[in-house]
Amino acid sequence: MNFLKIGAIAPQFALQNQHDETICLSDFKGQKVLVYFYPKALTPGCTTQACGLRDAKAELDKLGVVIFGISPDSPKKLAQFVEKKALNFDLLADPDHHIAEQFGVWGEKKFMGRTYDGIHRISFLIDEQGKIEQVFDKFKTGEHHQVVLDYLLAH
Repeated sequence: MNFLKIGAIAPQFALQNQHDETICLSDFKGQKVLVYFYPKALTPGCTTQACGLRDAKAELDKLGVVIFGISPDSPKKLAQFVEKKALNFDLLADPDHHIAEQFGVWGEKKFMGRTYDGIHRISFLIDEQGKIEQVFDKFKTGEHHQVVLDYLLAH
C-alpha cells in the first residue's frame, strides 16, 4: 500500500454526506482539514475513533480544523452512525472507494486469517493550500484524537 505522503497535493473530492448533501474539499481551501478514513460505520473501533473526535471537536474548532470521516458506507448508514453516536462533524460516503484509492488507503488487509481489500485506518491533515501537512497512520482508535491534537499544538 502506498498512501500519500507529507507535501503531496490532496486529491479533490465531492462526496455525499449523511444528509445526502455534496461536500467538496475545494470549498475548504484556506482552512485546515482532517480527513480520516475508517473501515465501517457503527463497528467498535470506528465508533471509538469517531467519538474521540466528537469529544475533541471544540478544541479542533479552536485550532481551525474541519473534520471529515470517509468510509465506503452509504449516506443512510452514515446518518444512522451520526444519530446513534451524536457525531458533530460530517461523514462522507465513498462506496466505490475511489477517493480512498486516490489517497492510497484502499488495499489488502488481513483479519482472522482471511485476506480481503478494504480501507486502512489512516488520517491526513490537509493544510490551507491543499497539501498534505501530516499523515497519522500509527495510533490506537481511542487515542487518534489526542495524536492529532498533540501534533497541532506542537506546530
